Amino acid sequence: MGIIKCQTIAGMIEELANKKLAEDWDNVGLLVGDGSAKINKVLICLDVTDWVIDEAIEQKADMIVSHHPIIFGAVKRITSDTVLGRKLLKLISNNIAVYSAHTNYDIAHGGLNDLYANRLGFKSFEIIEATQTEKLYKLIVYIPKGHEEKVFTAMVNAGAGKIGNYGSCSFRTEGTGTFLPEEGTHPFIGEPGKLEETDEIKLSTIVPQGSLNKAIKALLKTHPYEEPAYDILPMENLGKSYGLGRLGQLENETTLALYAETVKKALGLDKVKISGDPNKIIKKVALLNGAGNKFTSAARFAGADVLVTGDMQYHELLDAVEAGLAVIDAGHFATESLMIPAMAEYLREKCKKAGYDVEIIESAANKDISVII
Repeated sequence: MGIIKCQTIAGMIEELANKKLAEDWDNVGLLVGDGSAKINKVLICLDVTDWVIDEAIEQKADMIVSHHPIIFGAVKRITSDTVLGRKLLKLISNNIAVYSAHTNYDIAHGGLNDLYANRLGFKSFEIIEATQTEKLYKLIVYIPKGHEEKVFTAMVNAGAGKIGNYGSCSFRTEGTGTFLPEEGTHPFIGEPGKLEETDEIKLSTIVPQGSLNKAIKALLKTHPYEEPAYDILPMENLGKSYGLGRLGQLENETTLALYAETVKKALGLDKVKISGDPNKIIKKVALLNGAGNKFTSAARFAGADVLVTGDMQYHELLDAVEAGLAVIDAGHFATESLMIPAMAEYLREKCKKAGYDVEIIESAANKDISVII
């Protein structure tokens, strides 16, 4: 089993939640530590609190993967006079790296918004508010006949060839390639100074922007020619949309009070806070993990009857209810803590598949600090 580096774990997380998906105000990625450091144990948490850092030290963890960034704004000094300063000093002195995946993980397909919708029982749902749409490129490469499958397989493994729910999509035509190897070259076919004609396959496929560089590297690595010919063409049609919030349709309508019981059971809670008429009929549900204060208008315009979120403030609740949108406030921690087991399992599977010897543990110290009594 191989030893994994911090930057390799970061790369695995970014395969799921690319940093480019994060909101402009957010701060994601490797925030503390050395990317080249060897990692033996990783602790997964929601918040990098003082007691979570102590847990990491006690567990001899080399790296913390959190949802909420430990650093948001500019840091002008690191001293023991502030809570943040003390935490950063403790992390650095104990050689513990911190990687945070926040809004990029919320937004990503298969990320926290989707996990939250799945937890609440929705098998199908849609994005409420798109924040960006992925650009697509057509990648065309000319391959000597008989070698096209090897090159295309590598490109597919790098993220090429996917259209909607269909994979390994390509179009191929046969033709004749010509080239004149110059002196000093080592051609796969032919010899220097002699014009060569060979049977080639023109293979074209679709590549999303986030996978373009990887697909090109895979092409170059597996193509038998010294200088492969390929074209990259930007496309007008767009790829996947990414965004915050999910909208789901209930199979059977219910009341706000009864749906609140469903939410409590799904999230393992004794209590939630509801705003609106308990007898209001609920058909469409808007979902947003974490703080939903600024999301009420988007949820209402999407046609939702209720918004299930956390950290709602009085005036925003009042505005929502007056506009006809009920709200179930399940709390920030309860709507996001499911990232801990999900991220842990994701990294365990990725590391096992790649043959890395690393232990992934879930924080036991990271608990909800707000308790209703």
